[in-house]
Amino acid sequence: MTRSLSGVLDAVLAGIVVLDSEARVELVNSAACRLLELGPELARGRAVEGLLGAEHSVARLARTVLASGRSAAENECRVERRGEDLVVDVAISPLFDAAGDLDGLVLFLRDSTLQRNLQSASAERQQLSTLAGIAAGVAHEVKNPLGGIRGAAELLAGRASDVKTVDAAELIVREVDRIATLVDDLMIFTQGGSLRLAPTNIHRVLDDVLDLLAMDPLGRGVKLERLYDPSLPEVLLDADRMTQVFHNLARNALQAMNGDGMLSIKTRLHLDRRLGLPDGSSAPALRVELSDTGPGIPKEHFEKLGTPFFTTRVGGTGLGIATARHWLDRHGGTLRIESPEGQGARARVEIPLRTDAA
Repeated sequence: MTRSLSGVLDAVLAGIVVLDSEARVELVNSAACRLLELGPELARGRAVEGLLGAEHSVARLARTVLASGRSAAENECRVERRGEDLVVDVAISPLFDAAGDLDGLVLFLRDSTLQRNLQSASAERQQLSTLAGIAAGVAHEVKNPLGGIRGAAELLAGRASDVKTVDAAELIVREVDRIATLVDDLMIFTQGGSLRLAPTNIHRVLDDVLDLLAMDPLGRGVKLERLYDPSLPEVLLDADRMTQVFHNLARNALQAMNGDGMLSIKTRLHLDRRLGLPDGSSAPALRVELSDTGPGIPKEHFEKLGTPFFTTRVGGTGLGIATARHWLDRHGGTLRIESPEGQGARARVEIPLRTDAA
């Protein structure tokens, strides 16, 4: 029995692209067409640079293999599809003819976006769990002594007869109150925090956040852009907690732009992206994307994002992103922060589209 080569290739879950000796497409299977958003007829005959762009790492890697005749691979290549960045692992092998001459290449493209997202979500949950343990220890060791220190400072201020002593005592009280507030913020991670879920218009939540930002001195000179999907239904969530999430993320963007730039907030529904629910079922993902035109996030800071007390801002606590992730996790949602080179920063929030409490 003779099988069709194209039928065999289409049965493979990974993307496969066969190039000739000039790096032009000869064959492409269905999985590769989905990844590249090209039909087989449009792809066939194109140079490899025409698939993803001349400067894309896959095109450069293909040319390197064609020149050297040696296999090569690269993990976590970024491929944009319908405005979404996919993570793709690539392996390229040379093809030789009967005489042993280099005759082309075969590209294997494996979409590892879901795997990477799951790993990221697992790491975030582990981070939150670790933070809960730290917070519990801090609360136990610090909260009670703080009350004693504050009481002693107030007593000292009441009995002091000179201005310097009174000022010093009042400073102690203020600093104790600041530390107590920080401990209270940390306690969110130990107690979980209750949610008051109700059907909510996500755009109303976002508008409230933008109204707050418009009055924030950091927002002067920054343009606010709404790119809302008007077809989105109400979603079951805690409006107050989600306001805190979006306010934390948006304020980070304003701080990065330093009074000059644009903050865009875009909403859309991803029917093909499912998020798990507490009862074991799943729901489509409602995505809210916040993009700024600031300088972006340095690569060396990415691994520390969301780590409590890591901040590049004077007076910051570094709890903003950690708190946002906590409340999103309680909603069954996710947070992904990206910073494409030269394109500012982008925070992608996804929450399950639940329309009732069932």
